[in-house]
Amino acid sequence: QVQLVESGGGLVQPGGSLRLSCAAPGMSLDYYTIGWFRQAPGKEREGVSCISRSVRQPLYADSVKDRFTTSRDNAKNTAFLQMNHLKPEDTAVYYCAGTRRLSSGSCSLGHGWYDAWGQGTQVTVAS
Repeated sequence: QVQLVESGGGLVQPGGSLRLSCAAPGMSLDYYTIGWFRQAPGKEREGVSCISRSVRQPLYADSVKDRFTTSRDNAKNTAFLQMNHLKPEDTAVYYCAGTRRLSSGSCSLGHGWYDAWGQGTQVTVAS
């Protein structure tokens, strides 16, 4: 099972930007669909974005559409979540996750599809 490591979280003011990275040290992400999820205190885990193995049109939750962009660089075994125009309600622990159970052109915001999870990185949006 691929081991995923997130990085890039931190404290940012409203309107600011952060870029999260999801790396798979020593392993290939080529065969994994990547999803990004977040969980705020007292709330359920929410699918934020996902990107298929073949890098077709990513999916985004309505709450982040037009603000977040997901991408991947398979040569570097890394996926990215660029977060712009951050809002206080974006505050959460962010996780990347991988699955081989989806076809090459598909991805899903449903966390049940994903088998490999990173440890999470805290994103706090506050002034």
